[in-house]
Amino acid sequence: MIILKKSEIEKIFIALKSGQIVVFPTETSYGLGCDAANQKAVDKIFKIKKRPKSKPLLVVASSVAMAKEYLVWNKTIGKLAKQYWHDPLTIVASLSFRARRGIPFRLAAGVVSNNTLALRVTSHPLAKKLCAALGRPLVATSANIGGEGDIYNSSDIIKKFAGKKYAPDFLLDAGKLPRRKPSTIVSVKFEKIKIIRQGCVKISDKR
Repeated sequence: MIILKKSEIEKIFIALKSGQIVVFPTETSYGLGCDAANQKAVDKIFKIKKRPKSKPLLVVASSVAMAKEYLVWNKTIGKLAKQYWHDPLTIVASLSFRARRGIPFRLAAGVVSNNTLALRVTSHPLAKKLCAALGRPLVATSANIGGEGDIYNSSDIIKKFAGKKYAPDFLLDAGKLPRRKPSTIVSVKFEKIKIIRQGCVKISDKR
Protein backbone atom coordinates (compact mmCIF):
# COMPACT_ATOMS: atom_id res chain seq x y z
CA MET A 1 0.00 0.00 0.00
CA ILE A 2 1.42 3.34 -1.09
CA ILE A 3 0.92 6.17 1.41
CA LEU A 4 0.21 9.64 0.03
CA LYS A 5 -0.19 13.05 1.64
CA LYS A 6 -3.35 15.11 1.19
CA SER A 7 -1.35 17.38 -1.13
CA GLU A 8 -0.87 14.40 -3.48
CA ILE A 9 -4.57 13.98 -4.20
CA GLU A 10 -3.93 14.12 -7.97
CA LYS A 11 -2.24 10.71 -7.70
CA ILE A 12 -5.38 9.34 -6.07
CA PHE A 13 -7.45 10.65 -9.01
CA ILE A 14 -5.21 8.70 -11.39
CA ALA A 15 -5.37 5.58 -9.22
CA LEU A 16 -9.17 5.60 -9.12
CA LYS A 17 -9.47 6.07 -12.87
CA SER A 18 -7.09 3.15 -13.45
CA GLY A 19 -9.21 0.82 -11.31
CA GLN A 20 -7.16 0.79 -8.13
CA ILE A 21 -8.39 0.68 -4.53
CA VAL A 22 -7.84 3.65 -2.24
CA VAL A 23 -8.36 4.46 1.43
CA PHE A 24 -9.46 8.04 2.01
CA PRO A 25 -11.00 10.16 4.78
CA THR A 26 -14.77 10.60 4.90
CA GLU A 27 -17.06 12.53 7.22
CA THR A 28 -17.43 9.43 9.45
CA SER A 29 -14.19 7.38 9.33
CA TYR A 30 -11.62 6.16 6.81
CA GLY A 31 -13.34 4.76 3.74
CA LEU A 32 -12.33 2.09 1.28
CA GLY A 33 -13.13 3.17 -2.24
CA CYS A 34 -12.98 2.60 -5.96
CA ASP A 35 -14.74 3.55 -9.16
CA ALA A 36 -18.29 2.23 -8.66
CA ALA A 37 -18.48 1.41 -12.39
CA ASN A 38 -15.35 -0.79 -12.37
CA GLN A 39 -16.40 -4.40 -11.75
CA LYS A 40 -12.89 -5.75 -11.07
CA ALA A 41 -12.23 -3.01 -8.53
CA VAL A 42 -15.56 -3.60 -6.78
CA ASP A 43 -14.87 -7.35 -6.65
CA LYS A 44 -11.49 -6.66 -5.04
CA ILE A 45 -13.08 -4.57 -2.30
CA PHE A 46 -15.29 -7.52 -1.37
CA LYS A 47 -12.13 -9.64 -1.11
CA ILE A 48 -10.28 -7.03 0.97
CA LYS A 49 -13.18 -6.75 3.42
CA LYS A 50 -14.01 -10.49 3.33
CA ARG A 51 -17.55 -9.32 2.79
CA PRO A 52 -20.31 -11.51 1.30
CA LYS A 53 -21.68 -10.35 -2.06
CA SER A 54 -25.14 -10.42 -0.47
CA LYS A 55 -24.23 -7.17 1.34
CA PRO A 56 -23.99 -4.43 -1.33
CA LEU A 57 -21.49 -1.59 -1.02
CA LEU A 58 -22.68 1.98 -0.53
CA VAL A 59 -21.48 4.83 -2.73
CA VAL A 60 -21.06 8.57 -2.42
CA ALA A 61 -21.88 11.26 -4.97
CA SER A 62 -20.30 14.70 -5.17
CA SER A 63 -23.58 16.57 -5.65
CA VAL A 64 -27.35 16.26 -5.65
CA ALA A 65 -27.23 16.54 -9.44
CA MET A 66 -25.06 13.42 -9.62
CA ALA A 67 -27.33 11.59 -7.18
CA LYS A 68 -30.36 12.38 -9.35
CA GLU A 69 -28.71 10.66 -12.31
CA TYR A 70 -28.67 7.35 -10.45
CA LEU A 71 -31.76 7.31 -8.19
CA VAL A 72 -35.47 7.38 -8.97
CA TRP A 73 -36.06 10.77 -7.37
CA ASN A 74 -39.25 11.55 -5.48
CA LYS A 75 -40.54 14.14 -2.98
CA THR A 76 -39.45 12.13 0.06
CA ILE A 77 -35.88 11.73 -1.19
CA GLY A 78 -35.82 15.41 -2.09
CA LYS A 79 -36.88 16.42 1.43
CA LEU A 80 -34.35 14.08 3.05
CA ALA A 81 -31.58 15.38 0.80
CA LYS A 82 -32.40 19.02 1.54
CA GLN A 83 -32.64 18.45 5.29
CA TYR A 84 -29.83 15.96 5.91
CA TRP A 85 -27.23 15.81 3.13
CA HIS A 86 -24.88 18.13 4.99
CA ASP A 87 -24.55 15.11 7.32
CA PRO A 88 -23.94 11.38 6.70
CA LEU A 89 -27.34 10.03 5.62
CA THR A 90 -27.30 7.17 3.12
CA ILE A 91 -30.48 6.62 1.11
CA VAL A 92 -31.34 3.24 -0.41
CA ALA A 93 -33.68 3.71 -3.36
CA SER A 94 -34.49 2.38 -6.81
CA LEU A 95 -31.88 2.80 -9.51
CA SER A 96 -33.01 5.29 -12.15
CA PHE A 97 -34.23 3.88 -15.45
CA ARG A 98 -31.41 5.60 -17.31
CA ALA A 99 -28.83 4.15 -14.92
CA ARG A 100 -30.31 0.68 -15.46
CA ARG A 101 -29.45 1.14 -19.13
CA GLY A 102 -25.91 2.22 -18.24
CA ILE A 103 -26.48 5.96 -18.72
CA PRO A 104 -24.32 7.88 -17.92
CA PHE A 105 -22.32 4.91 -16.55
CA ARG A 106 -23.20 1.30 -15.75
CA LEU A 107 -22.53 0.67 -12.07
CA ALA A 108 -21.01 -2.63 -10.99
CA ALA A 109 -22.78 -5.63 -9.51
CA GLY A 110 -22.23 -5.54 -5.77
CA VAL A 111 -22.97 -1.83 -5.81
CA VAL A 112 -26.34 -2.26 -7.50
CA SER A 113 -28.53 -5.00 -5.99
CA ASN A 114 -32.04 -5.81 -7.24
CA ASN A 115 -32.03 -2.49 -9.10
CA THR A 116 -31.47 -0.53 -5.88
CA LEU A 117 -28.56 1.65 -4.83
CA ALA A 118 -27.33 2.92 -1.44
CA LEU A 119 -26.06 6.48 -1.95
CA ARG A 120 -25.31 9.68 -0.10
CA VAL A 121 -23.85 13.02 -1.12
CA THR A 122 -20.60 13.37 0.81
CA SER A 123 -19.85 16.55 2.72
CA HIS A 124 -16.16 15.75 3.23
CA PRO A 125 -14.09 18.09 0.99
CA LEU A 126 -11.49 15.48 -0.02
CA ALA A 127 -14.06 12.75 -0.71
CA LYS A 128 -16.13 15.28 -2.69
CA LYS A 129 -13.10 16.23 -4.80
CA LEU A 130 -12.29 12.59 -5.53
CA CYS A 131 -15.85 11.84 -6.58
CA ALA A 132 -16.18 14.98 -8.70
CA ALA A 133 -12.89 14.21 -10.47
CA LEU A 134 -14.02 10.65 -11.16
CA GLY A 135 -17.27 11.99 -12.61
CA ARG A 136 -19.45 9.21 -11.20
CA PRO A 137 -20.26 7.60 -7.84
CA LEU A 138 -17.41 6.39 -5.67
CA VAL A 139 -17.61 3.30 -3.49
CA ALA A 140 -17.15 4.46 0.11
CA THR A 141 -17.43 1.51 2.46
CA SER A 142 -15.68 1.45 5.84
CA ALA A 143 -11.95 0.67 5.56
CA ASN A 144 -11.94 -2.47 7.67
CA ILE A 145 -12.57 -6.19 7.59
CA GLY A 146 -16.28 -7.04 7.57
CA GLY A 147 -17.76 -7.10 11.06
CA GLU A 148 -14.92 -5.13 12.65
CA GLY A 149 -15.08 -1.57 13.97
CA ASP A 150 -14.49 1.58 11.95
CA ILE A 151 -10.94 2.95 11.74
CA TYR A 152 -10.14 6.61 12.46
CA ASN A 153 -6.33 6.67 12.44
CA SER A 154 -4.12 6.22 9.37
CA SER A 155 -1.53 4.28 11.40
CA ASP A 156 -4.22 1.71 12.27
CA ILE A 157 -5.09 1.39 8.57
CA ILE A 158 -1.46 0.56 7.79
CA LYS A 159 -1.34 -2.07 10.54
CA LYS A 160 -4.70 -3.59 9.58
CA PHE A 161 -3.76 -4.35 5.98
CA ALA A 162 -0.02 -5.06 6.35
CA GLY A 163 0.89 -8.44 4.86
CA LYS A 164 -2.66 -9.20 3.71
CA LYS A 165 -3.20 -11.07 0.43
CA TYR A 166 -5.81 -8.51 -0.58
CA ALA A 167 -5.11 -4.93 0.44
CA PRO A 168 -5.76 -1.37 -0.76
CA ASP A 169 -3.34 0.08 -3.31
CA PHE A 170 -3.17 3.61 -1.85
CA LEU A 171 -3.83 5.42 1.42
CA LEU A 172 -4.58 9.15 1.40
CA ASP A 173 -3.19 9.94 4.84
CA ALA A 174 -5.24 12.49 6.79
CA GLY A 175 -3.86 11.45 10.17
CA LYS A 176 -6.32 10.95 13.00
CA LEU A 177 -9.99 11.63 12.23
CA PRO A 178 -12.68 12.66 14.72
CA ARG A 179 -14.46 9.60 16.11
CA ARG A 180 -18.04 9.50 14.81
CA LYS A 181 -20.80 6.95 14.39
CA PRO A 182 -21.30 5.50 10.89
CA SER A 183 -23.83 7.00 8.50
CA THR A 184 -27.53 6.52 9.11
CA ILE A 185 -29.07 4.35 6.39
CA VAL A 186 -32.71 4.63 5.32
CA SER A 187 -34.69 2.96 2.58
CA VAL A 188 -37.20 4.99 0.57
CA LYS A 189 -39.84 3.04 -1.34
CA PHE A 190 -43.06 4.56 -2.67
CA GLU A 191 -42.46 7.67 -0.53
CA LYS A 192 -42.21 5.54 2.65
CA ILE A 193 -39.11 5.67 4.87
CA LYS A 194 -37.69 2.61 6.61
CA ILE A 195 -34.69 2.94 8.92
CA ILE A 196 -32.06 0.30 8.17
CA ARG A 197 -29.31 1.61 10.46
CA GLN A 198 -29.54 4.43 12.97
CA GLY A 199 -26.15 6.14 12.88
CA CYS A 200 -24.91 9.66 13.55
CA VAL A 201 -27.96 11.31 11.92
CA LYS A 202 -31.07 10.93 14.07
CA ILE A 203 -34.11 10.39 11.90
CA SER A 204 -37.62 9.03 12.33
CA ASP A 205 -39.60 6.90 9.90
CA LYS A 206 -42.80 8.59 11.12
CA ARG A 207 -42.99 11.49 8.71
